[in-house]
Amino acid sequence: MAQAEETSGETSGGEVGLKAGAIGFWSALVIGLAATSPAYSLAAVIAPIVLLVGVYAPGVLLASFVPMLLIASAFYYLNSVDQDCGTTFSWVTRAMGPWFGWLGGWAITMTGVLVIGSLADVGVRFGLLTIGADSLAENTWAVRLLAVLLILVMTAICVFGTEPSAHLQDALIVLQVLALVVFAVAALVKVANDTSTLDSISPELSWLNPFGEGGAALTSGLLLGVFAYWGWESSVNLTEETEDSASAPGKAAVLSTVILLGTYVSVAFAVVAYSGTAFLADNSDEEEFIFALLSTEVMGGWDWVVLLAVATSAVASTQTTIIPASRTGLSMARRHALPSTFGHIHHRFRTPDVSTWWVAGIAIVWYLVLSVLSENALFDSLTALSLLIAFYYALTGVACAIYFRHHLLGSVKNLLLIGVGPVVGAVMLVWLLVESVIDMSDPANSYSGQSWFGMGPPLVIGIGISVAGVVLMFVWRAIDARYWSERPTVASREQP
Repeated sequence: MAQAEETSGETSGGEVGLKAGAIGFWSALVIGLAATSPAYSLAAVIAPIVLLVGVYAPGVLLASFVPMLLIASAFYYLNSVDQDCGTTFSWVTRAMGPWFGWLGGWAITMTGVLVIGSLADVGVRFGLLTIGADSLAENTWAVRLLAVLLILVMTAICVFGTEPSAHLQDALIVLQVLALVVFAVAALVKVANDTSTLDSISPELSWLNPFGEGGAALTSGLLLGVFAYWGWESSVNLTEETEDSASAPGKAAVLSTVILLGTYVSVAFAVVAYSGTAFLADNSDEEEFIFALLSTEVMGGWDWVVLLAVATSAVASTQTTIIPASRTGLSMARRHALPSTFGHIHHRFRTPDVSTWWVAGIAIVWYLVLSVLSENALFDSLTALSLLIAFYYALTGVACAIYFRHHLLGSVKNLLLIGVGPVVGAVMLVWLLVESVIDMSDPANSYSGQSWFGMGPPLVIGIGISVAGVVLMFVWRAIDARYWSERPTVASREQP
């Protein structure tokens, strides 16, 4: 608590801190939703999930929500006692010590680096398709240039202040959610009237059964579902800049997962009912372009509405994904886990300008290098995201139970929401992490189908990032060991 108060506004030493109270609960909620990129994420996973489990795709998205809600509970309770913008980094350090804390912070930072360029690329492509510039959307170098410019613009908005960032997200989230709702209603109406242009199916409640297909298909589907929900915790990374910082960011994180559940399941019902499983399975390799294929079928001359939804979704997430990575870098720097330059806060805008620009710069380099090598290599790097996501989410769930261990038997609520729930969520994610490693070890399961060192490229990328993190951790410890003098603590008797 004391640390968060000191780093917001003017610190005791007169240094500039993050701007306290810059946004309210609504903006925190919007940022949490926008960071998941609902339209883009759903477009990216719906066809592959249908290929795996058929009509039970809505059920898989429902099942994927369970670990997210359980981990969101951990975020809520940990934030209530430690309003640090570094979230997982700070909380895991507090509960489990600096070694695990540093690795958790590294994982969060690298997720941003891996995905920012791809989001900008999708935002540009769909933006061009929306305005009818199809030929330009197919020009690879034009898209890359515009994607880089988009990243720079979104980064500048992040640096200019949390308020303008939040206002922009308010508009973008409303656009994409409304577009998804219009699309879903239009599709279901055509199914009800039997006017679908594809092989429609009457929706049934049994589609909500995630075990309908069972077996390995369910596991692979859950991996895709977890990716779709990832990002909601961005609202908590703004905890030091949010009104009522002890509770509002955590509540926003939990509520955002619930809203995403409703959005994903309803749109999944509409898509499967309208197009049938054969069409989606046949186009499972189209990923985020599935909505581009369906939009004309469902909306006719209004297909630009759906294209705009995916474009705004990707653009919004390009910005909001920078937030967790940059705030985590700031948190790590001010606790001497990274060079102090990453802890610099702009005197006028009161944002972590140095870490924000660093994240954007590294993300741009990553995007350009991989996209030049191969578009499939860029997709393979996105697949590697599931490893990092599962790792730091699971770490947070375990840290919650460890930190509050003296309170678990205080009440049934504490036992379930602070102990059993987060641990069950962590176990589920570790299981998915292991399954991911097994799946990614086979090169045939990657986008490129190539073998890197006898393994699939996504696994090599994941291992490479992890090894690089461990090496950097030991190097920095040799340079400055102050952070590693911290010792794990436990919640006081007055908490939570």
